[in-house]
Amino acid sequence: MFKGRSLVIATKHEKEKVIAPLLEKALGVVCFVPEDFDTDTLGTFTGEIERKLDPISTARQKCLMAMKVSDCDLGIASEGSFGPHPSLYFASADDEFLIFIDAKNNLEIIVRELSTETNFNRSEIKNEHELLAFADVVKFPSHGLILQQPKTDNSYIVRGITDLEDLKKSFHLMLEKCDTVYAETDMRAMYNPSRMTVIKNATKKLVDKLDSCCPHCDIPGFGITTAKKGLECSSCGSPTNSILSFMYSCQNCDFEKEEMYPHKKRTEEPMYCDFCNP
Repeated sequence: MFKGRSLVIATKHEKEKVIAPLLEKALGVVCFVPEDFDTDTLGTFTGEIERKLDPISTARQKCLMAMKVSDCDLGIASEGSFGPHPSLYFASADDEFLIFIDAKNNLEIIVRELSTETNFNRSEIKNEHELLAFADVVKFPSHGLILQQPKTDNSYIVRGITDLEDLKKSFHLMLEKCDTVYAETDMRAMYNPSRMTVIKNATKKLVDKLDSCCPHCDIPGFGITTAKKGLECSSCGSPTNSILSFMYSCQNCDFEKEEMYPHKKRTEEPMYCDFCNP
């Protein structure tokens, strides 16, 4: 379905460096990035332009925009969100969505990679000692930094700082105008190797999903859509919150298949049972 076709990567932040090699090898496509394509119109991490849509809708719009401006019927885009992990307390997370659209075959495939391997952080800085301590924690200078005046003011922002002297100079210039400077990690992919790794892992997940074809119609993208809980407790037999089965479905013909006991165990330990261990 894909061999020899052109595929547009909707990015201005060099994500093609990790996406293109994997897709070209796995699918036989020829990847390219559209010239002067500005994804910041859909939202910026520093808040000057608010993201109005949810991550998946934003990635979809980004992908369709790139496909339109480049007159290409095959495209891919990613969208990341950063903040507290949804289930691990006190941990930050990089939540990446990757969308693959084949307009020719009416195919849309979405994958998600949720990772705690992120340096996402921000802090209120009042002196150079605090600045250098923060920079050390967030892996500067291999990971870029952003400095700006108080968060309500977007008039003065310095992005993409990867040099120590530039960091100090920008900080002291900003400190002359206000008592406090905000420092935060630059989460744009080209300034953040940790995020680039998460995008790469999401792309691998996408390749695996594209390699999984529906047993009924042979269309790619046959994957897990639902995880059913209810694995029995080995002691009392009550259903637990552990996974009993995965449901696979095809978006083309709606064929479904249930895989029982996907984690290769038929019962759960009593310590994970709400009845045995309330």
